[in-house]
Amino acid sequence: MPTETVYGLAADAGNPIAVASLYAAKGRPAFNPLIAHVLDEAAAAAVADLDERGRRLIEAFWPGPLTIVAPIRDRAAICDLARAGLDSVAVRAPAHAIARECLAAFGGPVVAPSANRSGRPSPTTFADAMAETGSFAAVGLDGGSCAVGLESTVVSLLDGPPKLLRPGAVTRFQIEALIGPLADAGADAGRSPGRLARHYAPSSPVRLNVADPALGEAWLAFGDALEGPAIFNLSPTGNLNEAAANLFTFLRAADRLSPTAIAVAPIPHAGLGEAINDRLERAAGKIG
Repeated sequence: MPTETVYGLAADAGNPIAVASLYAAKGRPAFNPLIAHVLDEAAAAAVADLDERGRRLIEAFWPGPLTIVAPIRDRAAICDLARAGLDSVAVRAPAHAIARECLAAFGGPVVAPSANRSGRPSPTTFADAMAETGSFAAVGLDGGSCAVGLESTVVSLLDGPPKLLRPGAVTRFQIEALIGPLADAGADAGRSPGRLARHYAPSSPVRLNVADPALGEAWLAFGDALEGPAIFNLSPTGNLNEAAANLFTFLRAADRLSPTAIAVAPIPHAGLGEAINDRLERAAGKIG
């Protein structure tokens, strides 16, 4: 199923057999919780206890690439396996038209983690999604290339101050402007997907902040750079939105060359750059 962020492998959030099949298809650790995709605020409020902060974020950013972690309200609608046994649930309303049509037709929450094998780069095209997990899916929906290209921002609204669990297209600055300062993930980190130390990783090793790649390496460039068969420029104009949309597609393309390594040019850390660098550091196994 396409979303505006990445392609998702979708299943009924309340059906533990379906969710177990999804985990098996991804080869995903069962302690890694899934995001419940819902149609709107009313559907989210039916399964999660949302406070005023959550309602403000929903009004500003839904439908869109923002996930909210809140206390679970309806444990049957989001089964224990989907929540990794936690007393919280992660919910978001995707913006992609096909995803929204699916949710409206199904009439309930759908878990839809990225349609890749666990730890691999997330698929942002239908072809890559089918190559990764298509053999496990009953139906594949082609919605074109994903507009955002990075998984959603995840914010925890549990006890205490709000916490940024995973950066994404909705930036820290945008969130803090509405609900105040965001604390570090801390003990809540495990309530978000995408937090494994080595995640989004191609088969080739990844080197970061490389201005001059070595012979035999593929290069993910950024900004003004040379051209060549093993050079993939995330954004020739230095546009972070374009870089985010291209990131996983270019990681996969570079990996298909079987280089000695994938070298990545420095990416500014401001705004969306925080999310891009988070994914790159996990692809390189730098977070642990």
